[in-house]
Amino acid sequence: MEDIHDKRGGVRDEPHRHDFYTLIITKEAKGKHVIDFQAYELSDQQVFFVSPGQVHQVIEEEKSYGYSIVFSDDFLVQNNIPSSFLESIKMFSCYEDNSPIRYQESQQSRLVYFSEEIIKWGKKDSPLKWPAIASNLQLLLIECQEMAPVKTSKADFSNHFLSDFKALIDQQYKRWHQVSEYSQEMGVSSDHLSRVVKSLTGKTAKDFIQSKLIVESKRLLYFTDLSTKEIAYDLGFSESSNFSQFFKKQTGVSPSEFSS
Repeated sequence: MEDIHDKRGGVRDEPHRHDFYTLIITKEAKGKHVIDFQAYELSDQQVFFVSPGQVHQVIEEEKSYGYSIVFSDDFLVQNNIPSSFLESIKMFSCYEDNSPIRYQESQQSRLVYFSEEIIKWGKKDSPLKWPAIASNLQLLLIECQEMAPVKTSKADFSNHFLSDFKALIDQQYKRWHQVSEYSQEMGVSSDHLSRVVKSLTGKTAKDFIQSKLIVESKRLLYFTDLSTKEIAYDLGFSESSNFSQFFKKQTGVSPSEFSS
């Protein structure tokens, strides 16, 4: 992270998004990390997880020390890391709470070790370079999972009910805005879906659906030149006025005010 700061000449990072995963491990830091327009404190001994497509911005008040590690889905495939591995590491979230995990001083040496191993192997000219990097990345992510508070694994449900619901939102959020549409596809009642999701996360099923729509709305408003009407149509709203009312109710500002 200190190298990135020096290369940028201390110039503030601009909001941006990538098509790869980003893992940020801070040893010393002060400032803010904005993920999908939600600001989180940037401080010592944190680990942030940013998924492909998420908007983020690191705002440093002073030079940070730590690591920024990025990897793509292609990297996982090429190194025989199954998609189920990332699913088991319940840190990467596209539209939910993106709060970092905090680690203890005694745990820092493990994170530093695996991060430095990735850097070391990255400089080598060896046929084992990429398998070694992949292995250290897996161990680093497992270490992060073990350091996470118990609440982050609360969603571990024996039949993957919650994971299936989230995946369905990712697939259908432009078409389905009602809890009943998701519950019907999952073969359960709306009450059952809402009850299970609430018990596992503290949020309602409706919260998840609306959160996804708001995040995607903000991304389109910020990064594209699409009109409010075009965005409303893209996200499955029958009328642009319905979309505008929904957006303002959820955010407190109109789409035009947000994008201006």
